Amino acid sequence: MFGKLLIANRGEIAVRVIRACREAEIPTVAVFSEADRDALHVRLADEAHPIGPPPAAQSYLAIDRLIDVARRTGAEAVHPGYGFLSENAHFAEACRAAGLVFVGPPASAIARMGDKVAARHAAAEAGVPVVLGTPEPVASDEEAYRAARDLGFPVMIKAARGGGGKGMRVVAGPGDLESALRLARSEADSAFGDGAVYIEKVIVESRHVEIQVLADAHGQVLHLGERECSLQRRHQKLVEESPSPAVTETLRAEMGAAACRLLASAGYQNAGTVEFLLDPDGRFYFLEVNTRLQVEHPVTELVTGIDLVREQLRLAAGERLGYTQADVAARGWAIECRISAEDPAAGFIPSPGRIRTWRPPGGPWVRVDAGVYEGGEVPVHYDPLMAKLIVWGRDRGEAVHRMRRALGEFSVAGIRTTIPFHRAMMHDPDFLAGRLSTTFVERTFAGGRGFPAPSPERARAAAVAVALRARERLPGPSLAAPGPSRWAMAGRPGPGAPRR
Repeated sequence: MFGKLLIANRGEIAVRVIRACREAEIPTVAVFSEADRDALHVRLADEAHPIGPPPAAQSYLAIDRLIDVARRTGAEAVHPGYGFLSENAHFAEACRAAGLVFVGPPASAIARMGDKVAARHAAAEAGVPVVLGTPEPVASDEEAYRAARDLGFPVMIKAARGGGGKGMRVVAGPGDLESALRLARSEADSAFGDGAVYIEKVIVESRHVEIQVLADAHGQVLHLGERECSLQRRHQKLVEESPSPAVTETLRAEMGAAACRLLASAGYQNAGTVEFLLDPDGRFYFLEVNTRLQVEHPVTELVTGIDLVREQLRLAAGERLGYTQADVAARGWAIECRISAEDPAAGFIPSPGRIRTWRPPGGPWVRVDAGVYEGGEVPVHYDPLMAKLIVWGRDRGEAVHRMRRALGEFSVAGIRTTIPFHRAMMHDPDFLAGRLSTTFVERTFAGGRGFPAPSPERARAAAVAVALRARERLPGPSLAAPGPSRWAMAGRPGPGAPRR
């Protein structure tokens, strides 16, 4: 498909793309910041190149540096992963202008669908139900106040561009709006380079259900069913599963048709996800489009048998899908737990540091997608996601029991992780009954089940410890004389060297 591919990302998703490329016999180029010099994706790629200091704005978000590495190494295509520049239309266009294939939708589709406000307009035009909200980003605090008052509290502040829960805040009343706007704008600007936000009405006790879509360059669009993503904390997903306990065959067909209709109307190509809110009465509303691969894509892979990264590569190369909606058949049940370097007993405060022990589980129908290794470092500068634990079962009950067993085998030392949280979740009676909503985690654990809220003193102490670790690691080695990287020392071929 491609002679060489650059991965404009890090961590678990970079490793996932490297493995898909290796199966397709596509040489890979990794990039790394100073903080990631010894990262797993750097070790596994066929070659790796430094792109800047730890802050993402000076490395993984630096379009010119990424394009320069792609040109110097002879890469023909660029995979953006998720997060960072994956939903940035300027990056997609810069790749095209440089003669590179962007493994994702065209820049025009990203601009229309990746911009949450524009996507809402497109959904309404396609006849897809939309949550009430402002038609454009709010230009001032005063405009935000008027919109929130007209919609009625509670409301949601959302970043106009980007996803992954960044730049989002729920506002319960007028007194909380000013600080929430400031935080949401700052987070959106830091994550996506754009601080624009809009206001949306909150649907109380809703479920978060998304539809995976694939579209080729020849006009064919189909969906691969849904994923239940309601278990979230501060809009960051923690547990995902496919199918959803709440979705019937009829509802699945309706939501799938709506998702395909929307993306077809935008001239979409490659993989994409249409996210919906499902209210307690079973009505669905358009939420947003993620114009990239989702973190939770493995649950869809396990129930459909379709390798989504391989499909991305095929579609980016101009190939036809080669199958129809009738050919897509889901089998069994899959659950994913995100394993992050966070301490759930201390309010999920980040827990960066060196991993002394890393012993992931195994066995039938257990999959671990990891971006770390024993002895490696979890840097303080990026998202704390280390790995995803995914299991498959013939039904939901079997999948839950398999997840319990796998979590019981998962051993990590040196840092705190979310594994204890997931162990508690797999025994929670409401989770087992499928009684889920986007407020489930806060409501359940704030109520004393599982993990109590941390004391203010413990939370402050943990935050200070994280800040000190960040300050200690900021200097790092100089990029002026990087020295041999781990991949080179391990005998991986470098730029221009023959592959073995």
